[in-house]
Amino acid sequence: MVKKILIKGGSILGETKMDILITDGLISEIATNIESVSTEIIDATGFVILPGFVDLHTHLREPGRENSETIATGSLAAARGGYVAVSAMANTLPVADTSAIVEQVLAIGKSVGLVDVFPIGAVTKGLEGHELADLGSMAHSNAKVRVFSDDGNCVSDPLMMRRALEYVKQFDGVIAQHAQDPRLTEGAQMNEGAVASTLGLKGWPAVAEEAIIARDILLANMVGSRLHICHVTTKGGVEIIRWAKSQGMKVTAEVTPHHLLLTDESANSYDPIYKVNPPLRTQSDIEALREALVDGTIDIIGTDHAPHPVESKECEWQNAAFGMVGLETAFPILYTTLIKNGRISWQRATEVMSSAPARIGGYSNHGRTISVGEPAHIAIINPSGKFVVDRAKLASKSKNTPFHGMEFEGIVVATLFNGHLTHKVGN
Repeated sequence: MVKKILIKGGSILGETKMDILITDGLISEIATNIESVSTEIIDATGFVILPGFVDLHTHLREPGRENSETIATGSLAAARGGYVAVSAMANTLPVADTSAIVEQVLAIGKSVGLVDVFPIGAVTKGLEGHELADLGSMAHSNAKVRVFSDDGNCVSDPLMMRRALEYVKQFDGVIAQHAQDPRLTEGAQMNEGAVASTLGLKGWPAVAEEAIIARDILLANMVGSRLHICHVTTKGGVEIIRWAKSQGMKVTAEVTPHHLLLTDESANSYDPIYKVNPPLRTQSDIEALREALVDGTIDIIGTDHAPHPVESKECEWQNAAFGMVGLETAFPILYTTLIKNGRISWQRATEVMSSAPARIGGYSNHGRTISVGEPAHIAIINPSGKFVVDRAKLASKSKNTPFHGMEFEGIVVATLFNGHLTHKVGN
């Protein structure tokens, strides 16, 4: 039986109000006043229609850490956030450093069927930084891995990083680097500054991030390979990336929603919910990150969705795990901070949430325009909708959100993945 869904009256990319008819997973017609029988209808009057979102930085924890998250719960959280594809980081148990593990993650994601789950392969065996993982076998496996990262750990050895960059070049892969000099951050708990001094917590200097960014940009340029900088947090890091792009170097970068909104002042509460790696920085850094996202120096939003069990957060700061969940709040934060005030257009929002991450990851079936013949990967947004974040209502298995009790605008009211409704407000 032919499956049809009709989206009525939505504004595509905030510009043209049209109806969209979806037939068997594909967009089959875009026009005004489409009439169709035996069709499920979604009333999108007053809403904005965007291509479904793609996250290049998600921690799904499965296999091995299912007490924090599973591919099923993480996929549902992603769907609620407007996502149709997520990239599963390699710090699972066992580590995703072989073709067998990345294929397992791919298979579970397909069986859940709420989003495309693209495995990210580890750069080094066991994330230990001593020996390259089997990058080639992961690249040529059924998972066709193109993004490799030791996220959670920095590939700090420059020779190891050079070899990894050289290796992935042969299949147009990309190394996604967690920029953190380990010697400069031993025992570090939060941003180095006045707040850390007041709280008596060991500081995390900005230069620990910036030094690795600068080094790796130069290495990538030397070997002619692609480099992606994960979760940029500092004004200095932005300037280094801006310079590299002005020189035509193959570097891309991401910023997380929480680094666009929260500062290290949050730590004055001494609540470990605000403990994250890399740490929350200053208001000056936030302004630099926002401007970099506006002008294209930073390419994408990456959630760094990092779920943890309750006991890993409800403890003393020094003993708490680093990380926050973010799939369900990413777009509302972008809307509230940069779209609503006109600093970012709907077109630019589409780039940072969909087309650019798909391009960087090599996800050819995503990040495309809303046009006839394309897969129906769609996020429907209510710009005037408001909601208060309630951790108890999150789809994620973990509830470690720093945004509990905060009000945002820009609600994702529905998500369609391959023409299937995976999320609808009220369902």
